[in-house]
Amino acid sequence: MSAIAYLNFDGIAGEAIEFYSEALQANEVKKVKFNDFPQDPNYPLPENELNMIMESSVQFAGGKIMMSDILPSMKAVTGELVKGNNILISLVIEDQQALEKYFNQLSVGGHVVMPLSNTPWSSCFGLLVDKFGVAWKFNRDADRFLDKVISNKQ
Repeated sequence: MSAIAYLNFDGIAGEAIEFYSEALQANEVKKVKFNDFPQDPNYPLPENELNMIMESSVQFAGGKIMMSDILPSMKAVTGELVKGNNILISLVIEDQQALEKYFNQLSVGGHVVMPLSNTPWSSCFGLLVDKFGVAWKFNRDADRFLDKVISNKQ
């Protein structure tokens, strides 16, 4: 079993898929638009929603994120999309060069909250918010840190 971060967008999921695929050097990208399968004739989608992303996945370096658009016609059911700190994606990668590369690529057009640096809990840790408002945490030593703290408590 794996935990997968899922990102919702307001009509720009296609752009986000392209950005994340390139920045994370995806090895597999899957995406389905609403017009890729038959629509219910009783509830046809407006033309502007048919090219929006219904479901997608971006696989990279052993990880995966999934994305979709929230349809304007469904906001009465789903609610409005709220950008903010409701999701954070944590990349834990032992390979410091790969971690630095992902950090640099995802920071393009975004805001670096904490540059990659050596901290008491990691030899390479940083935080950024990308150009889509998604928060990312980078940590080279998360597993070793957790194991060390847990073993010290016993």
